[in-house]
Amino acid sequence: MLRGLLVLLLLLAPGLASAQDGGARVRILPGWTTGAGAHMAGLEITLPRGWKTYWRRPGEAGIPPAFDWSASRNLAGIRVHWPVPQVFHQAGMRSIGYAEKVVLPVEVTPARPGQPVELSLRADMGMCRDICVPVAADATATLPATGGRGDAAIRAALADRPLTAAESGARARCALDLGGDGATLTARLDLPALGPAPEVVFEAADPGLWISEPRTRAEGGTLVSTARIEAPAGLPLTFDRSALRTTVIGRGGAVEILGCD
Repeated sequence: MLRGLLVLLLLLAPGLASAQDGGARVRILPGWTTGAGAHMAGLEITLPRGWKTYWRRPGEAGIPPAFDWSASRNLAGIRVHWPVPQVFHQAGMRSIGYAEKVVLPVEVTPARPGQPVELSLRADMGMCRDICVPVAADATATLPATGGRGDAAIRAALADRPLTAAESGARARCALDLGGDGATLTARLDLPALGPAPEVVFEAADPGLWISEPRTRAEGGTLVSTARIEAPAGLPLTFDRSALRTTVIGRGGAVEILGCD
């Protein structure tokens, strides 16, 4: 963990850039209303050639994105849908994200159905090439109360999501070995073939828990992935395996498994 932080500091350029200064463009695609009374919009992030930004769990060398929607009006809830990301390796470390352009579908629930929603976003994220630059970006849009346009870019991003365990027939079995200041998690993952050397990402329900980058090997048709879990200093480790989210990313697609037997 310390090694990753030190390398990240070396890669990180000083200061905070705006989207305009850094060459990034962020805008909200207004999308369409759904049959469930919600609204499907999109967050489009465009970067200069050769640059990338990060997934919700960015890996050891990435900067996690943060989206602040608190200045919006008539907003009861919002859910970001994440398309399958890419895995990058740099300086011996792994990062996970999107190269040059991505559309993140955003499912919006209005506080007062049948009335427009005024979305106001403050996005703090990282964009990286040879160095990593923290970027601040603002975007606004008014979502209509009804109707809208079935945006092809949003629909494509929705379709490009990881398969669920039920859709893929995947299963995760876990063992937790307590020791030292934390525990070692070993997950045995039965899932369809995703191509050579798939990458495994673990996400705990508790964002305060630290999970190391996993070590993964194949045993026949099963992936065995091991990672270290630690609680913040001075706190006991409490880990809910039923809420563990495991994403496996390969050249042939991705699978997301919630919970671990």
